[in-house]
Amino acid sequence: MKNKLETDVQFLPGVGPRRASLLRSELEVSTIGDLLHLFPFRYIDRSSIQKIADIRSTGSYVQILGEVTALELTGQGNRQRLSVIVRDSSGEMELVFFKATKYIAERLRKGSVFLFFGKPSTFNGKLNMVHPEIDAPPSEGAANYPGVLTGVYPSTEKLRNGGITGKVMNRLMSAAIEYAITDIAETLPEYILREKGLPPLRYAIRNIHFPSDQTALAKAQYRLKWEELFLLQLSLVKQKYIRSRASTGIVMPNVGEAFNACYKALPYDLTGAQKRVIKEIRSDMMSGRQMNRLLQGDVGSGKTMVAVLSALLAVGNGAQACIMAPTEVLARQHYLNISRYLAPTGVACSLLIGSTTKAERKPILKGLEDGSIGIIIGTHALIEDPVIFRNLGLAVIDEQHRFGVEQRSRLWAKGRDGIPPHVLVMTATPIPRTLAMTLYGDLDVSVIDEMPPGRKPVKTILIGEGKKPVLYNFMKNQIAKGRQVFIVYPLIFESEKMDYRNLEAGYEEIVTRFPLPQYKVAIVHGQQTSEVKKLNMDAFAAGRADILVSTTVIEVGVDVPNATVIVIESAERFGLAQLHQLRGRVGRGSDESFCVLVHGNKVSKESQKRLELMCATENGFDLAEEDLKMRGPGDLEGTQQSGLPIDLKIASLSHDGQILSDARLYAEHILSADPTLSATENAPLLNELRKDKYIIRDFSVIS
Repeated sequence: MKNKLETDVQFLPGVGPRRASLLRSELEVSTIGDLLHLFPFRYIDRSSIQKIADIRSTGSYVQILGEVTALELTGQGNRQRLSVIVRDSSGEMELVFFKATKYIAERLRKGSVFLFFGKPSTFNGKLNMVHPEIDAPPSEGAANYPGVLTGVYPSTEKLRNGGITGKVMNRLMSAAIEYAITDIAETLPEYILREKGLPPLRYAIRNIHFPSDQTALAKAQYRLKWEELFLLQLSLVKQKYIRSRASTGIVMPNVGEAFNACYKALPYDLTGAQKRVIKEIRSDMMSGRQMNRLLQGDVGSGKTMVAVLSALLAVGNGAQACIMAPTEVLARQHYLNISRYLAPTGVACSLLIGSTTKAERKPILKGLEDGSIGIIIGTHALIEDPVIFRNLGLAVIDEQHRFGVEQRSRLWAKGRDGIPPHVLVMTATPIPRTLAMTLYGDLDVSVIDEMPPGRKPVKTILIGEGKKPVLYNFMKNQIAKGRQVFIVYPLIFESEKMDYRNLEAGYEEIVTRFPLPQYKVAIVHGQQTSEVKKLNMDAFAAGRADILVSTTVIEVGVDVPNATVIVIESAERFGLAQLHQLRGRVGRGSDESFCVLVHGNKVSKESQKRLELMCATENGFDLAEEDLKMRGPGDLEGTQQSGLPIDLKIASLSHDGQILSDARLYAEHILSADPTLSATENAPLLNELRKDKYIIRDFSVIS
């Protein structure tokens, strides 16, 4: 017999083919099971009645019990308007209807009493409600309306126009529960419900839609959130366990002379965090299992040095290492810096990028194949078919979110004898703990949470457009001291839909304010050829340009210690993570540095808060946590390539961090005893993980 949850939603009473089509296209609801897993995003307390005199137009939804005292129907056809005056013992207000006006006028006869529920507003200084819901009054003698918490579901204009209002959705949900509740099978084993104190799934589904009270709602929400996060973490940890047993890695027991030579020649001491991370990496590389480790570190925390020493560990064990960057600019930057670090070691290092000429490419390819090149730095060019390694032992991926899974897998396939290299993926975008556990839950995670000593904090200043003359004078003073300036714009060309400043107009203004020959201005953006981009970047890096006008192409990888000022135009258009990345372009030398955030004339409260946070803290991880709370995981800059591993229906990474941590620990506890979930009591879990949504692609091995 077919499970009722699999029944097409069109066969639910009150739906039919037309409404079913709308539910599919607008909410991705195809079956009754899909409908029951469409959870309310908020609830309206309809348990009390407000007096009209106590209502404030800025308040949320209210419910009044009022007598109809007057009705007026005006206009014709689509422009018809029904005005209804209702009163209670405290005062009166207007109700306005633009649809079904004749039907409503017939129902709301003068002198009749109804419950009206809606959101108050003001028009011409008077209080009103537009299209409130209408219900029969409570039974005579009742002091309060015996209402309940009413769920509010996601909606669209198409749904509302198709007759699927909030009231209709509640009716459909009630019908779905009565029809299919007995076919809802428990997804968690009995011992988990007992140990975690969770209610049954049927109880949770019923009370998430129609809670009997606040306590029942809280129990239902916790059960569903915990289960959702637990199953996600269980799938990630299980994948990690399976891979750790199955993935053979090159055993690298030695430190090697090159590592020691580089380490001893360093002009500074490594931070405690860098030393800790290197120990974690070395432990992985000695284990005989393939390392799959994510390295997080704030801008300027010293990730590159960790990558260099990790590469030298591979070289010290007779293997090669590659470091892959997302852009030619960043790859060149890495090559120049790393070559200096490698000078005392005698290890051969080369650069392979898209613009490497055929003549230059030939000896590099030969050196990789015969093993004479120990470390190669490059871009996507490293994954091309002609690139053959003698013995690739370590692959380092910088700003890994900028590479696709298939691109990375082609690099892993270049390991010798089918054994993939150890994998170290790095990001300078601080990722909140909850998001890291979800996006990279199948990887081991290392964090460099300490900045090198002596690094001066960047002073962040927020100004409006009107302070531009003061800003330009400040820039001229910095340039007079021999310093350089970044100016970043959000757009390249004029857009009719956007009223903020753009690169094109900004460049014109800057060259006018900073004329030749006294000042030299370079410009870089994504639509330039790589040759032009390199020419202008090199000019700025070499000090031949005082100002670099740019889009966010300079967000990652541009290292100019002499640049002490970055000006970010229309700063309100950027997220916190991206602003922080941009700010990291300065403060790399010994001189005091400044980040100037320029905002437009109209700034939302949320944007204002975001910009003030930027001024208040330099800690990228703190900013990332705030960004997650304010914007949600789907909007975070630079942390994901195509969303979360699964769509979360009720849990929130921004607000349910404690539940996530508990779920993760419990998942690890279960899998430590039963890694394959083969025990009889774990059969429900194994069945759940076989569903498509939990089959998560491995980000770091051959796929």
